[in-house]
Amino acid sequence: MPGDEKNVMKLGIYGGTFDPVHLGHLILAESVCEQLSLDEVWFVPAFQNPHKMGRATTPPKARMEMLRFAISGNPRFRLCDLEIKRKGHSYTFETLQAIQELHLDAEKYLLIGADSLTDFPNWREPETILSLAKLVAVNRGRSPAVIPEYLEPSQVCLLEMPAIDISATEIRNRCEAGQSIRYLTPRSVELYISANQLYKPSPEESETT
Repeated sequence: MPGDEKNVMKLGIYGGTFDPVHLGHLILAESVCEQLSLDEVWFVPAFQNPHKMGRATTPPKARMEMLRFAISGNPRFRLCDLEIKRKGHSYTFETLQAIQELHLDAEKYLLIGADSLTDFPNWREPETILSLAKLVAVNRGRSPAVIPEYLEPSQVCLLEMPAIDISATEIRNRCEAGQSIRYLTPRSVELYISANQLYKPSPEESETT
């Protein structure tokens, strides 16, 4: 009977280094929430992103705190510390398996940038990822994105969002140069970065420049 039907939770999963979280991340998550009518989006900061092994990342505690500040006030956004607790390299398939155990009945959507589709076959166990969640590839650029031939149209949902030219690299570089990051990240995150002197060059580096 229709009245006996169970409402299935629609859960978005948004992983990344978030070093630091910025307005582009938040606009992407909100855009996907709206377009797919998601119940929640879980922000999952990586302990160590295997795709970004060339530089040291800010300690997990600080990145978690910045995320808490950034998503506070949005009832659909949640912070998930599964990868931080697991430590080591943060592989998406392992995270999805852990979330599957927590929410077996939820429809899971993995949020990624459309530019990541090209490299997706090189991720660890891509077939496992596709068996556990539907890819939501969000085009953040100004040119139309396309679904690669190796993916079936049923495996990926291609969405558009306004082009937001903000990157965590830009924010780190501006902090290092002593430039303003106002309006690139939430004010609470900006103040946290300033108070904790994040992304500033070390005294040793300053002496050599």
